[in-house]
Amino acid sequence: MSKDASFDITTSVDLQEVDNAVNQAAKEIAQRYDFKDAHLATVEFKRGEGTVALSTDTDMRLRAMWDILQSKLIRRGVPVQNLDAGEPTPGGGDTWHRTVTLKQSLDGETCKKVVAAIKAQKFKKVQASIQGDTVRVTSPSRDELQTVIGFLRGEDFGVALSFGNFR
Repeated sequence: MSKDASFDITTSVDLQEVDNAVNQAAKEIAQRYDFKDAHLATVEFKRGEGTVALSTDTDMRLRAMWDILQSKLIRRGVPVQNLDAGEPTPGGGDTWHRTVTLKQSLDGETCKKVVAAIKAQKFKKVQASIQGDTVRVTSPSRDELQTVIGFLRGEDFGVALSFGNFR
């Protein structure tokens, strides 16, 4: 049995909550007055790809749809930092599209930033290592690991970090 305590740093999005938020947003869009004469106003969640596709007939409506979707996601507890909203693009025949990508795991660059931030603070006997799309932090002291978690919660890495596998 190892005497070192450890935890993993990851990021994720609850796909069921995203699905629920997309359904709520679609219902609100269908009922709103400013979308009454819209020929096209769709919000589609592609679970396999990890994307949400917004489509409508004007740029103004597309921005309104994005605001509605964001508010529903926030209300459902989905971290907005884990959304990568693409730029609105005009489509064929007077349509506008926007694809929102969900960040399901830490990329290599973010992992490096997290490890560098931990090492820059010079915590006593704390080691951080990258293991695929997670960062494992180990230390003989559980209190020191709690300090690292508190420090990381105060930092901004562009995604919402989640801490798990605390052993």
